[in-house]
Amino acid sequence: MSSILNLHPITRRSLLGGLAATSALVLLHPFAARAAANQAHLRLMETTDIHVNVFPYDYYADKPNDTMGLARTATIIDNIRAEAANALLIDNGDLLQGNPMGDYMAYQHGMKDGDVHPVIKAMNTLGYTVGTLGNHEFNYGLDFMFKVLGGANFPFICANLTKGQLASDPKKDDLFFKPYVIVEKQIKDGAGNESPVKIGFIGFVPPQIMLWDTKNLEGKAQTRDIVEAAKAWVPAMKEEGADIVIALSHSGIDGAAPSEKMENASLHLAAVDGIDAIFTGHQHLVFPGPKSWDGIANADPVKGTLHGKPAVMGGFWGSHLGLIDLLLEKDGKSWKIVDFTAEARPIYHRDDKKKVVADVADKKDVIEAAKTEHEATLAYVRTPVGKTSAPLYSYFALVADDPSVQIVSQAQTWYIKQMLADTEFKDLPVLSAAAPFKAG
Repeated sequence: MSSILNLHPITRRSLLGGLAATSALVLLHPFAARAAANQAHLRLMETTDIHVNVFPYDYYADKPNDTMGLARTATIIDNIRAEAANALLIDNGDLLQGNPMGDYMAYQHGMKDGDVHPVIKAMNTLGYTVGTLGNHEFNYGLDFMFKVLGGANFPFICANLTKGQLASDPKKDDLFFKPYVIVEKQIKDGAGNESPVKIGFIGFVPPQIMLWDTKNLEGKAQTRDIVEAAKAWVPAMKEEGADIVIALSHSGIDGAAPSEKMENASLHLAAVDGIDAIFTGHQHLVFPGPKSWDGIANADPVKGTLHGKPAVMGGFWGSHLGLIDLLLEKDGKSWKIVDFTAEARPIYHRDDKKKVVADVADKKDVIEAAKTEHEATLAYVRTPVGKTSAPLYSYFALVADDPSVQIVSQAQTWYIKQMLADTEFKDLPVLSAAAPFKAG
């Protein structure tokens, strides 16, 4: 990899042209324009941590929200595909839980044979190549997860989730999913000639799911260290003919020294020999991006690299699309990366008064795909569940006892006591802590 070009020269606002995104001027990426006869431009796009946010709508506040929604990210996907002849879309996990639509589908609607989950319906309209698992895929249990993922028109991969105990060798683990897929794509070079490139994708989930979802996973599954699994499987991908290897890591970026079963292991994963680029997630942050990444050795938040390799974290709830552009060069019969760029492109910006301004409109196909479940979710969240004798508010929650936080804490205590009622811990005292999301 020779150098890093500057970020895409078209500014987000001029590219998207406000809400009239589909009529905006579209220019090819510099790699597509400059590729020689033996070179080709490959564009890789990432969604991550969607958390069932298909619509740009805050169900808790019961009002639209321009900072979220796969329906908005989808419009960016269309624009970005138009800028490149060769483009692939992947998802990096945390699809199934995170807002009332997810709870409605799990607890009210359920998943019968033949049902397709609204987030999968939406994703099926967008032409994903592959997806991996996030930790929240397990919140409703394995049966629910498999029913939902079974409706996808694209495969899911995960190299470190096993059925039962770990084997002595990671390659002998009894995995729930294929550890990787190798996609053969016909790719156009700078002269317009087509030839195949083999792109390997390998997926990883945080090992901590065994703690966070013990109730759903204990005795049924186990997790292996992310880096350990990668070191075993990446050479196998190369042996199988992968020209380039892309890691789908539902794991964040942590500058601490490597440790066994590290939660945010993407930095150390990038150091694994044979991995060429890495998509990250889980932390709900943006990379390349703000100064929060400063001081982490081997991470460049301006160029978008981890250990010198292109890396992206595409925000959360559809706020950004992660984007890695690769300039490939044919080396004999295989391809290698000679240059790259990385960015996380947002669906909105803030004006001079810090007000949110949408950069794109909804993609109608995505809206239509999940419309029925969206309307059912609105009816679900608008259904009264009780009455209070006085108004609940959180104006002074940061400085005094607060009724809205208190009722949450009481509910948590009640819920845990019910869970412990038939266990050896039934007589233990229960403490609850709750924090306000909003105050003032």
